[in-house]
Amino acid sequence: MDRRTFLSAASAAMLTQVVPASAFGADDKQLPLKPMAVGLLVTPSGNPEEVIRRVHDLGMNNCFLQLDKYVGSFTAELASQMKGLLHKYEVIATAVEVVGPPPLEWNFLRGPSTIGLVPPATRAARIDALRQASDFAKLLGVAQVQTHCGFIPEDPADALYPGTVEAIRTVAQHCHENGQYFLMETGQETPTTMSRMIRDVGLPNLAVGLDTANLILYGKANPVDAVDILGPHVRSIHAKDGKWPTDPSQLGEEVLIGKGLVDFRVQ
Repeated sequence: MDRRTFLSAASAAMLTQVVPASAFGADDKQLPLKPMAVGLLVTPSGNPEEVIRRVHDLGMNNCFLQLDKYVGSFTAELASQMKGLLHKYEVIATAVEVVGPPPLEWNFLRGPSTIGLVPPATRAARIDALRQASDFAKLLGVAQVQTHCGFIPEDPADALYPGTVEAIRTVAQHCHENGQYFLMETGQETPTTMSRMIRDVGLPNLAVGLDTANLILYGKANPVDAVDILGPHVRSIHAKDGKWPTDPSQLGEEVLIGKGLVDFRVQ
């Protein structure tokens, strides 16, 4: 499909593309899932059965697991419980995500120094959290791990760039050993910068989670045009809508799909 059809198919909640469990030698087999199948991003902490049952009751068969509240407490018992619930409600987990630990400030003033693997002060803790998430995902049989890598420097000569490359490579290598893809979520960097990072890390399992609204909310790109640059690397989509940032301190406004500037073909 062409790039506009590729995005217009994402006209609700979230779209995900499952990676076969055999992609890197994972043992667990996933149920079949059609490309571009609509699912939900969910946070299962608190009452995971209620959350996963809701996905099923809404008529969807897949979800994206946001697991920040579990960092530091991932266990085999938790994995067994969650895997059992996914099986019970016939829901496929397509990816897991962590972005912490804090601090995290989602704005233009403190965001560059608090988000992702770029800030040196929190880099080690974030790498550790992502390794935990990867190991937990392996127990679940989930073959994708996603995060915001942060405000990756546009200038590859920036002093922060080499350390960021090494940090992303470290996480991607860990995911590779667990039979997984490591997905960088779009937002804080331009598509060209993300493409350069994929080249410089140089691992086959480093890929992209395309958040359609984030590219606009951060003022970085039109998401349809971004597909021209990142398309071959996209393995997951967060279908969202938003408006350009007009306050240079704050992100743009996220709005309902069809109310913003993402070129969805809403019917």
